[in-house]
Amino acid sequence: MIGLDNIYKSFGSLKVINGVSLKIERGEIVSIVGPSGAGKTTLLQIAGTLERPDSGKVLYNGEDIFQMKEKELAAFRNKHIGFVFQFHQLLPEFTAIENIMIPSLIAGESRQIAAGKAASLLEMMELSDRGTHKPAQLSGGEKQRIAVARALVNNPDVVLADEPSGSLDSHNKYELHRLFFDLREKLGQTFVIITHDESLAALTDRTLKMIDGTIL
Repeated sequence: MIGLDNIYKSFGSLKVINGVSLKIERGEIVSIVGPSGAGKTTLLQIAGTLERPDSGKVLYNGEDIFQMKEKELAAFRNKHIGFVFQFHQLLPEFTAIENIMIPSLIAGESRQIAAGKAASLLEMMELSDRGTHKPAQLSGGEKQRIAVARALVNNPDVVLADEPSGSLDSHNKYELHRLFFDLREKLGQTFVIITHDESLAALTDRTLKMIDGTIL
């Protein structure tokens, strides 16, 4: 489903990604581990079209997506890729359900449709009673589940997660990890997860180790 073909990326004289190639199949849950500075986040950003490689191809179902124009690429990203970050990145002025709705509204759907999709995801996350709460009124675990719901609202092909449980306590880490596998079973979602959490990496279908911009 996703193919990275000979990806290189530098920032000035610093080489961050050095000829990475990999394939991720539909429905896989893949973890990427490695020390800080190994290039994991940059690789995830390139896979998610947030950063362009200096050379190489990023293929989704065989299509080289960086051949798209910027507007087309933004629309592709919105429809096909969901993102979950370490610190949830919820907008503080909006309620939980409004935060979940945002990608759907960006895609041009009506508020009614977006709200219906968000409400269904809140129910799936077992947070239906928290929909009108703003982020400051939610626990860390609840915020991260809302962030996962936001990533899923457009039913993307893949969810890219960068240290999604890094800011959570042990109980909430376990709940979030269980959620990823439940979602794969229910929705067939593909997940690529950067993590330092060995317990999460051990559960995934495949673990890729990254060092000095290469995958071992």
